[in-house]
Amino acid sequence: MSAAGVKRSVGALFGALLLAMTAGCTGGDGSPSPHDSTSFGGRAGRVLAVKIDNVAPARPHTGLEKADVVYVEQVEAGLSRILAVYSSEVPPVIGPVRSARETDLELLRQFGRPVLAFSGAQGRLLPVIDRAPLDAVPPSKAPGAYFRGPGRPAPHNLYLRPGRIPFEASGADAVEALGLKTGATPSGGEPEDSRTVRYPSASVTFSWSAGRERWLVSLDGAPARTSEGGRLGAGTVVVQEVTVRPSEFRDRSGNVSPFTETVGAGSAVVLRDGRAHDVRWSRPSADADTVYTASDGRRIELAEGPLWILYAPRGGSGSATAP
Repeated sequence: MSAAGVKRSVGALFGALLLAMTAGCTGGDGSPSPHDSTSFGGRAGRVLAVKIDNVAPARPHTGLEKADVVYVEQVEAGLSRILAVYSSEVPPVIGPVRSARETDLELLRQFGRPVLAFSGAQGRLLPVIDRAPLDAVPPSKAPGAYFRGPGRPAPHNLYLRPGRIPFEASGADAVEALGLKTGATPSGGEPEDSRTVRYPSASVTFSWSAGRERWLVSLDGAPARTSEGGRLGAGTVVVQEVTVRPSEFRDRSGNVSPFTETVGAGSAVVLRDGRAHDVRWSRPSADADTVYTASDGRRIELAEGPLWILYAPRGGSGSATAP
């Protein structure tokens, strides 16, 4: 068997082990307890946001392929981290789960009052999270919802069982909470086979597959796969140029945590159906949705499938390039 085949087999076995552990830890008939939930109906909808590790020891990811929206943002040491948002479907296991950042609090204001699952946070940030308009469910508040998976060292082995937290999928796609919708391919744009977003110590590449009608994801130059061996893909990709500045917080090693400004305006590129469209993004306040408009002023509509939004730092600390 080739090295790639071995990796896929190990990933599939790991995914099966996680599902078996989850099944063995549920109570009663194994189904999650029902919880109150609402449809989106404007800004009243609830979503589940999970902070996910994105370094090599954390891969392959589990449950990321089921996310409606995947955000990628810069963290300490020039690395990247993922914030995955679920609503239409929630997998039985998600992870590896990592710590929250200040950026997440402003970003998530677009979803009304979401549920946020994360492994913890810098001590001074925890009171800020408690005051934020969201329902925080770290392990300290929901210990039965988290477990350590086999075969990986901490901290890259913490996983969430969403069925054990106060959240139930609404069945509606989370992009609706952002005021976005799917629709016909916009006119114009330039043909594009691949686009790479580079951070100081990380990269994400999207390669168009006409056969799959997906932008296939690569992380740090390697194809991104699920824990069961499938390729991660996006229906639509937004590369949004933003200001990334130092925050008031540091990680345990003393590195300053960057803060990504998601309120404001600027340029973005939307990747759809093998083409790249230059657009403008605007979000006037934390309570407002982010609007993406083409040069004619029309809002950009999305393709079916997961939406990936990458925050590309302005000013040389990161970049987005086509080959």
